[in-house]
Amino acid sequence: MSHIYLAAPLFSLAERNFNQSLMDYLTERGLQVFSPYQECDGLVGIDIYKTCLRGVSTACILVAILDGADADSGTCWECGYASAKGIPIVAVRTDFRSTGDTNGFNAMLYYSATVVVEGTDNLFARIFQAVEQLRHPS
Repeated sequence: MSHIYLAAPLFSLAERNFNQSLMDYLTERGLQVFSPYQECDGLVGIDIYKTCLRGVSTACILVAILDGADADSGTCWECGYASAKGIPIVAVRTDFRSTGDTNGFNAMLYYSATVVVEGTDNLFARIFQAVEQLRHPS
């Protein structure tokens, strides 16, 4: 089984805690998750780029957290690269602000997503369900 790449901002304690909680939820259900925060710990510059590039390139699915008035630039790049490589994208937005072109999303991110998960109700379960549907299409 290939891994799930978790593309998300990771610069605040709240972001890191959310990412870790989601990663724990997914790994407890048997998924292997590539977390840039963990994989790049202690790395700088080109080594961060190479590690994340390898992580996205070898992923079977990319889960992208796209909250905020403007989605994180690194996460946007990872989405674009995954889209170009044909890697399915689960776009997640819990932010209720109506910024962007489409339902709070930038149109490029929204329409490159294979599945969109919005809101907070049963969020982790819905993300897991989306990943499983992509891994095992009926």
